[in-house]
Amino acid sequence: MVREVSESCMDSLLTEIVSSYCNRFYVNKPELAARRIEAIGYQVGHQLTERYTIERPRFSDHLEAIKFICKDFWSELFKKQIDNLKTNHRVSFRPQILQLEVAIQTFWLLQGTFVLQDNKFRWLSHMSVDPSVDISGAGQEPFAMSENKSAQATSMHLYFPCGIIRGALSTLGIPCAVSADTSNLPACSFVIRIKV
Repeated sequence: MVREVSESCMDSLLTEIVSSYCNRFYVNKPELAARRIEAIGYQVGHQLTERYTIERPRFSDHLEAIKFICKDFWSELFKKQIDNLKTNHRVSFRPQILQLEVAIQTFWLLQGTFVLQDNKFRWLSHMSVDPSVDISGAGQEPFAMSENKSAQATSMHLYFPCGIIRGALSTLGIPCAVSADTSNLPACSFVIRIKV
């Protein structure tokens, strides 16, 4: 029997986690709130990866683990694969064409930086920000203040999936740092820097 969680429940849970850590627990310490949210995501990614790889052999290299994240892991979480995978913005391929030549694999492994792009990241597609909440900064234009507040809220919501990716890769034996870029919402790029 396959057990799934409703997408709306997951959206509500993520919103409540971010709200609780930012507006109640760590009101004046956003960097601490971000670390806590990322730590929750890390634990979720760790446990999901253990569950999804229990009957799989260990991955032989970083590229295989990244492919797993892009295809299987992302499909389990979001019912779709990553839209694009890049490294250093020089070489890119679509997840449907994951067979690479040995020379390209070597290039990927030497770089240590991967960019996973989801053109319609589900957890951001339904997000909105209440403009009436805590608007401060008297010298700023109202549009600039709401845009800044929106960017801050979006970034806080992205610590959770960054933690999930980091936790998943850590479980696969790949220590890394993960950050997110949302310059083109609802598209989101996750930058993975593998620690050597």
